[in-house]
Amino acid sequence: MPPRRKQQYRHLPAFILLALAEEPIHGGAVLNVLSQRIPLFKPDSAAVYRTLQQLEDEAQVVSSWDTSGSGPARRVYRLTQAGWDKLEGWREDIEMRMANLRYFLDTYAEIRSHRKV
Repeated sequence: MPPRRKQQYRHLPAFILLALAEEPIHGGAVLNVLSQRIPLFKPDSAAVYRTLQQLEDEAQVVSSWDTSGSGPARRVYRLTQAGWDKLEGWREDIEMRMANLRYFLDTYAEIRSHRKV
């Protein structure tokens, strides 16, 4: 059963912040990074841009227009200190979730190995 759309996007802000931690990039590049680097995670562009706007509203990222290249101007996003702080919070949250899931898997394996069929 595939994850529901809302569950799939639960960690989208974390992944966007992580992508921006590497370097300031525009929204389309954020989408490319997520699509190429995270297995089975294919967010749509609208979700990425909504999340970037939300992160900017929460002062976790700031944006500026890049008009240096040919073609249309692009909005480039970069992390603020609040964004770095939030990224650290995501790290702590994900580590806790991984520990809880590891407990589940280890306990299940132990119970399963002693189960009589």
